[in-house]
Amino acid sequence: MPRRLTCPYCYETFTAREIRFRCNSRLSRTQKRCARVRDQVLDDRMGRRPAHELGPDFAGDGRKPTAVCQTCDGETTYRICPVCHSLLPVQFGMVENRLIAMVGAKASGKTVYMTVLLHEMMNQVGADFGAFLMGSDDNTMRRYSSDYQDRLYRDRQMFLGTRTAATNDNRVEPLVFRFGLRRRHLFGDRPQHTVLSFFDTAGEDFSSRESVELNTRYLANADGIVLLLDPLQMPGARDSALPGTALPGTEGLDAPVNVLGRVTNMLLAPQAGRARPGIPGLPGKSPQKVDTPVAVVFSKLDAFWHLLDPGSPLRAHPPGGGRFAVEDSLSGHEEVRQLLKDWDGVPIDQILENTYARYRYFGVSALGHSPTPDARVAPTGIQPYRVADPLLWLLSEFGSVPKTGRG
Repeated sequence: MPRRLTCPYCYETFTAREIRFRCNSRLSRTQKRCARVRDQVLDDRMGRRPAHELGPDFAGDGRKPTAVCQTCDGETTYRICPVCHSLLPVQFGMVENRLIAMVGAKASGKTVYMTVLLHEMMNQVGADFGAFLMGSDDNTMRRYSSDYQDRLYRDRQMFLGTRTAATNDNRVEPLVFRFGLRRRHLFGDRPQHTVLSFFDTAGEDFSSRESVELNTRYLANADGIVLLLDPLQMPGARDSALPGTALPGTEGLDAPVNVLGRVTNMLLAPQAGRARPGIPGLPGKSPQKVDTPVAVVFSKLDAFWHLLDPGSPLRAHPPGGGRFAVEDSLSGHEEVRQLLKDWDGVPIDQILENTYARYRYFGVSALGHSPTPDARVAPTGIQPYRVADPLLWLLSEFGSVPKTGRG
């Protein structure tokens, strides 16, 4: 059976042969040119964009890098998803394609975290690992720069809530990046490239069973999940936060354990693609755990540093060396597990332990300090702490980055 690929924009699956092509609408060798038109499929699936006319799409052998438009005789390299008609990244299907779903409760700081994570991957992590991260398409490069990085780093402003994915109008598309680094092999160094797709869901998308179901294919087809939980939304942690910490309101917020529960129920559902457990009690159907690796990230750790011992692994900086340090990560994992007992978070630990085959706890701080009362970055600036660890762990699980140690 042909290997199925997953679109990094709509997360639908298809075979390489099914990939379609889009005419580039340039003057061909036979002096013909296709007119640009609106792509109704793209509008319906990804949201209508102003003044967005493109060359017509046509069928071809998507296993090949090029195809000839039968209307104008022009050759094109534009390969598009057969479902949503988004332009696929260069070499899609020829390099690793890893889809990362980022989920969490409302006001957990997902957008701030994602912005700082990508900035660190492009800069500090890139230098440490000899790697690069770049947008795979013009839309991603433009949106990340103007809508995310500039707002936080240049204008020092926090974000409004993420728009819900429940409707197609003005829909927020995933940000798609190419991650590359050189890996040593028997016959010398060889570049390794991975396509990463980040889907930043709104907290409202996980506040009811109905809205969770709208995101089924995004989570079910994800290769890894970053689940961001805010300890300031947990009663046991909220009261012990550093005085002066900006606390989220309680009205309309969902408990972190409930968000985890709804995501877990969706992944356990029979229609959830790769994450199909057996059904307890039925002969020949042994229960299985969800195999999708889940990085469980507790944000805003700076609010609790005053409670941690000086030797706590959650106060240490990651070791260098251009490799993911497994033992260091496990030490942080166990420290967070102990904190959950103080934060009334034991149910979270029990759900993960009994339902997921691969999960890891992380404590991070995207900003390093609580934002100001007027929703701006603190005067001390952005001082991220270990924001890249969750993604590096997932990439090490995929074999996309080297690691030291076992576990």
